[in-house]
Amino acid sequence: MKKIAVFGLGKVGTLVGILLSQRFEVVGIDKNKPHYDLPLPFEIITGDVTDINFVNDICQDIDAMVSALPYYLNKLLAKLAADKGIHYFDLTEDVDTTTYIRDLAKHSKGVMAPQCGLAPGFIGIIGSDLAKDFSKLRDIELRVGALPRYPNGLLAYSFTWSPAGVINEYLNDAEVIHNGVRKMVPSLEGIEYINIEGQEFEAFSTSGGLGTMCETYEGKLDTLNYKTIRYPGHCKIMKFLMYELILKEDKQKLEEILSNAKPPVNEDVVYVYAVVEGWKGDKLLRDEYYSAFYPIEIEGVEWRAISWTTAASIAAVVEMVADGSLPQRGFIKQEDIVLEDFLKTKTGSLYQEFKTE
Repeated sequence: MKKIAVFGLGKVGTLVGILLSQRFEVVGIDKNKPHYDLPLPFEIITGDVTDINFVNDICQDIDAMVSALPYYLNKLLAKLAADKGIHYFDLTEDVDTTTYIRDLAKHSKGVMAPQCGLAPGFIGIIGSDLAKDFSKLRDIELRVGALPRYPNGLLAYSFTWSPAGVINEYLNDAEVIHNGVRKMVPSLEGIEYINIEGQEFEAFSTSGGLGTMCETYEGKLDTLNYKTIRYPGHCKIMKFLMYELILKEDKQKLEEILSNAKPPVNEDVVYVYAVVEGWKGDKLLRDEYYSAFYPIEIEGVEWRAISWTTAASIAAVVEMVADGSLPQRGFIKQEDIVLEDFLKTKTGSLYQEFKTE
């Protein structure tokens, strides 16, 4: 793997390009050039990413495609990658998009690896790493929150990544395993309260965070679920906006309202928490993983926690495919990625270097 095209040059996509440029030749593609002034170590091509002819021309001389675009634009790119036998990676949390890509993988000559971000993505790698040490599993519970460090207002949130993606996670049903049965449950339900370092948070079900884990662990445990961490009261307000004001029927308007009301902040934090219970031999035990990630400096620029944790995850998976530590064709499940190998990559090692317990 030598040349990689990165589609979508928001904060995350730009950082993906910067990280991959340390090893590969990279070209970045978006409708417009990035609006922020950064010295970028890769070529930028502007054009309509929904124009199949434009994208097809770019794909003529690349070995891999990375999409940091909103989930609803990924099917077109994935189809082109599959047709050309190009490796494909994305950050989608959308279940329908992932199902579509999985079907493409049956005939692709390259890797098809969606869901390579934080959740789904890194959290699934953590959960499966904990689970492998048990002879019999009972529960896997995964929690992730990307939050402003200093929240204000009743919503207590800031949209440091795609508002469309957040809304999609809140609207669609979430897949879980409950009482040993694989099923769908409504998002924004199942609220629980978590105390982290003396601060109380709420966590509730959202769509897509488990990726393909329910399929992998079906019949092997009693409980498997993923919940999003937020400051208390957030879920109640989102349910009011979406269901009492019926803004779920107009996602574009809801996105505009939220983006205008809660712009991004630079001081953010990402919480990653995983719990696995089960038996090791004849002993019932519980293993946990917890870390808080904060903004860090990369290439002389400070990056938000949500930006670098997401970008580093997908870049690490790209590195693993290039190194041959992952399959060279077909569909890759995040839970099949070995954590030790992931952390050995240059970008994956950032998770270990900047882990705060």
